[in-house]
Amino acid sequence: MTVLENTSIKHLNTFGIEAKARFLAHFTGPESLGKLLADPRFEGLPKMILGGGSNVLFTEDYPGLILKNEVKGIEAVREEGDVVLVKAGAGENWHEFVSYTLNHGWYGLENLSLIPGNVGASPMQNIGAYGTEIKDIFHSLEAYEISGGAVKIFDAEACRFGYRESVFKRALKGRYIILNVTFALSKTPRVNTRYGAITAELEKAGITDPTPKDVSEAVIRIRQSKLPDPAELGNAGSFFKNPVVPEEVFKRLQKEWPEIPNYPAGEGRVKLAAGWLIEKTGRKGKRTGNCGMHKMQALVLVNYGGAKGKEIYDLSAAVKKDVYDMFGVELEREVNIL
Repeated sequence: MTVLENTSIKHLNTFGIEAKARFLAHFTGPESLGKLLADPRFEGLPKMILGGGSNVLFTEDYPGLILKNEVKGIEAVREEGDVVLVKAGAGENWHEFVSYTLNHGWYGLENLSLIPGNVGASPMQNIGAYGTEIKDIFHSLEAYEISGGAVKIFDAEACRFGYRESVFKRALKGRYIILNVTFALSKTPRVNTRYGAITAELEKAGITDPTPKDVSEAVIRIRQSKLPDPAELGNAGSFFKNPVVPEEVFKRLQKEWPEIPNYPAGEGRVKLAAGWLIEKTGRKGKRTGNCGMHKMQALVLVNYGGAKGKEIYDLSAAVKKDVYDMFGVELEREVNIL
């Protein structure tokens, strides 16, 4: 079991931020994870789990132990009529997993194609895109309890999914490490093309009777046209959540900006488009030092090369202030700040 000391983690975060970890180790299952957590060298030190590094911003060196999740494996564990339960290790690459399911005739994840990160982050953040969220096709997960070493199973109710939320980001934050996730997928191809951009992309390709793979490919084209590739331009995807506001706040905003994009969020609340709010402040495509807002998507902060994590954080604070000053709406960062 190799443990690296005072080592660079630039290659482990999609922002490409140069930072160091006091200790870095990989685990492949509960046994190796338990040994690392019990190692006296790390007693009293802060610890963090790192998957694909696509939802984190390092603003300084990490003073403790970073545990890189390398739990692998994909298997169909059970079939129940039209439903197949597919389990994937938390360390599997998310997009590669989506492609794997499609190639095996298991459907339901196609709208979530090309989302960066690993499988383990998907339920933690209840990732979603183009009309689908993880909670829609989630069955269960296994997680390692840090304090006692037990492996516990969580069903959808226990995960308490919300908009980009789960119990692992709130009440149980820092108490469990996700080992694997099981999804309830369909053996019958049923497509979700309710999201307008998908419909338009399919029409452009002349596809009138789309398959799940057609939908996946349409989503990939849309994302590639709007979002920068982290391998070429450091970023963590959407930096802010779409804010959800009371209906009265939305009505006030709509009087001044009739074209403001909006989506029902239930219980007298309305979801706004954070990218649209940011764009209206004039931040879209604007560069500040070594970082800026992407020219094609105002919701994405990018590292043009050499940016410090603190520099990106300061820009996000300035964006939050601009949006609040113009709209009276508070943006919430989706990316974890360390």
